[in-house]
Amino acid sequence: DEYQWRGPFYFIQGADPQFGLMKAWAVGDTNNGDDEWGEEIKLAEQAVQAINKLNPKPKFFVLCGDLIHGMPGTQWRKDQEQDLKNVLKNTDQDIPLVFVSGNHDIGNTPTRETIDDYCKNWGDDYFSFWVGGVFFLVLNSQLYFDSSKCPELKQAQDVWLSEQLADAEKHKCKHIVVFQHIPLFLRKPDEDHDYFNLEKSVRQEILEKFHKAGIKAVFSGHYHRNAGGFYRGLEMVVSSAIGCQLGEDTHGLRVVVVTDDEIVHKYYSLNELSSQGIEKELLDMLAKQN
Repeated sequence: DEYQWRGPFYFIQGADPQFGLMKAWAVGDTNNGDDEWGEEIKLAEQAVQAINKLNPKPKFFVLCGDLIHGMPGTQWRKDQEQDLKNVLKNTDQDIPLVFVSGNHDIGNTPTRETIDDYCKNWGDDYFSFWVGGVFFLVLNSQLYFDSSKCPELKQAQDVWLSEQLADAEKHKCKHIVVFQHIPLFLRKPDEDHDYFNLEKSVRQEILEKFHKAGIKAVFSGHYHRNAGGFYRGLEMVVSSAIGCQLGEDTHGLRVVVVTDDEIVHKYYSLNELSSQGIEKELLDMLAKQN
């Protein structure tokens, strides 16, 4: 019954709680400096409390990757994962959690083993779901970044994605929305490739595929700053982190309202969302039943 459009709704997007990065960044050792994450625990707890207070409730809460800082095989990883799970357990049981894999979750160059380990802990590394007539796709962007150690897994995701997009067309969905960790681009579709976006030829191919499929928006994290831009009607939305900030933004979450004809979103600091909730303009959009 989620194939049917029943009027506007909203969800919450967060990214990069990344337990351990704040200390690692502060001491200038991003390989081994992640032995404390008390600050991130507090921020994640604040995020959960802010979401639980919202009325009406969001349809789901999606975390766009880098759940923890410890790379596969590093010392503090298991403890970071356990502490994050303990915080997230307190999310209102009526608000489903959606997890997206990031480079710290499965490695910059993932392997079958690191992906299997992630899947055991957090669920599938790519999947799709429907909410109220809208089709959502969760992708493993590391397979686009560097699949050299598991090319067959990248190929499997590519085949699956083409099938999913064909399926979406059949069902005449209201919108298609994508979640992934690494942005396709930060500001312009033709910008140079660096650590924070996808390689140009890969990016162009994905953008064309998404554009042809009528995808409205791609939401990502990874940059620890807010950014974004457009490609032929498709919006690339880059959200800053719940955890460590690498720019001028505040620790925060994005509220995303899905209406009949558009997807509207606003980034809130955790303090704003905790104390004031969602602003009237967005609530008014939700109140308009079609």
